Amino acid sequence: MREWIPVSTSPKGRLVLAAVKEFGARPFDEVTVQDLAAAAKVTTGTIYHHFGNKLGLYTFVRQDVERRLLDRMEGAMAATGATSDHSAAVTSAMLIGLDFAVGANFLRILAAPPPEAGDDRLAELLSHGTAPPAPLLGRVLAAAWRAALTAIAEGAQPEQARAALATIRVHRPGSA
Repeated sequence: MREWIPVSTSPKGRLVLAAVKEFGARPFDEVTVQDLAAAAKVTTGTIYHHFGNKLGLYTFVRQDVERRLLDRMEGAMAATGATSDHSAAVTSAMLIGLDFAVGANFLRILAAPPPEAGDDRLAELLSHGTAPPAPLLGRVLAAAWRAALTAIAEGAQPEQARAALATIRVHRPGSA
């Protein structure tokens, strides 16, 4: 359960909403503290007061956006996983996740790997979609999914990225 739900009229809420929009559309390094403050109609000091720095705000927003993504992907895997077709479950999750990221314009924020090394919840989810769970495969699948988002952010058509992800098949060790 969330500790805090943004109220769009509060300075913190406006910052969060502005950060979701800015970090969703542009890479972290291209978004400045001044951009965020201006978009939220607050002073730069408000960012430091509530989040410590730009990275603190980014991390807060990314965790929220990533949780929304993972909820959808987990649901897709659960719905498809009932057939015991792990490949179909993983593919379905990646496609549902792609559609969510594109529709919400979260391309850049979700295309980037998490700022904390070793804390890749997307890779972890995708590795559990394989049988048996394969952490390295989860990392490879997450990298492919993020590459599809990056391609869209750089001008590729979403349908092309979707088609590329749909071709991925996950096989159990020793299967054809």
